[in-house]
Amino acid sequence: MTDLPYGRQSIDDSDIEAVTRVLRSDFLTSGPEIEAFETAFAAAVDAPFAVACNSATAALHLSLDGLGVGAGDVCIVPAITFLATANAALYCGANVVFADVDADSGLMTPDTLEEALTRAGPAARAVLPVHLAGAMCDMPAIADLAREAGLAVVEDSCHAIGSFDAQGRPAGAGDHSDASTFSFHPVKTLACGEGGMVTTRSEALANHMRRARSHGVERDPASFQRRDGANEPWWYEMVQLGWNYRMPDINAALGRSQLARLPAFAARRRQLAALYEQALAPLAPLVQAPADAPGDPCRHLYNVRIDFAAAGVSRAEVMARLKADGIGSQVHYIPLYHQPFYAARHNAGPLPGAEAHYARTLSLPLWPGMADNDPARVCTALAETLGA
Repeated sequence: MTDLPYGRQSIDDSDIEAVTRVLRSDFLTSGPEIEAFETAFAAAVDAPFAVACNSATAALHLSLDGLGVGAGDVCIVPAITFLATANAALYCGANVVFADVDADSGLMTPDTLEEALTRAGPAARAVLPVHLAGAMCDMPAIADLAREAGLAVVEDSCHAIGSFDAQGRPAGAGDHSDASTFSFHPVKTLACGEGGMVTTRSEALANHMRRARSHGVERDPASFQRRDGANEPWWYEMVQLGWNYRMPDINAALGRSQLARLPAFAARRRQLAALYEQALAPLAPLVQAPADAPGDPCRHLYNVRIDFAAAGVSRAEVMARLKADGIGSQVHYIPLYHQPFYAARHNAGPLPGAEAHYARTLSLPLWPGMADNDPARVCTALAETLGA
């Protein structure tokens, strides 16, 4: 095991107390913590509505389902992202067309979306831009293209809680999308153990997702289709297809406690990123800091760009040598069309931006509990490994 992994949760006594309080309560799931977490999260990102669920994968699926994506539709997904972004489209019966990305940032751009739209044709129904590593896409321009083409827009903001766009608006505000999705996996900025959230400015979409996360069941007597059901206290109605995507109160309590710590988490991540940038400067151009992006990112990942060929060492060798020094690293991500499942179904062919980004990327440790001297330690070990 490494003593400096690439990511790690930060749990303190306030988080433990929040979970303990729920364990002593009457509700372990479907209780008051869910709405409390949703209300606090919506306020934090300046969105009218937030819907909690048990994973970011569920959040993506709920969003696309609620927007009517279905069989015969095509969703445009950047080639550089985690599997779940594309998989959610398939859960709805849709197909996927992979968009290329900027070679430096790994982000979908208006140009790469426009090219993917040409390949998708008239079946295109939705686009899922991914705010990779916490750096936000150019959402105003992407949204303009999407609306012209009649597409729904779902932002994959799983890396971006605490980030702000070029207009100073927080990730999740939904000014340029139908929905934004978030992840609370332990290595993310906020940890719930597992969990997800969707924010939206549409009350109708929020209500649809709340039913869908619990088997499509309606429990509000005012909305019952069988009017005499209102007089039967046990009555409920399944009004749409749904799933068991509920978030337990235990996870919601941890998430709400973590959300209160978000300003400190975000400040520390920005501080560590600045220390990394300073420590990496002597290694340029062999090693470059993460590419600039519009706005003010709260980096979930510190994904540097390395010219492995110029250094005469493979990425696998670099990772192994760093691990021997107690330093973890990871690759975010393998282009999705390289995966056997998608390679057999989607003839995307190599996308030059995605290939160039993948060839150089390496994520270095970044989490709030790191010491001030850890970025320098990592960069010194990296320099020795590369012979720089």
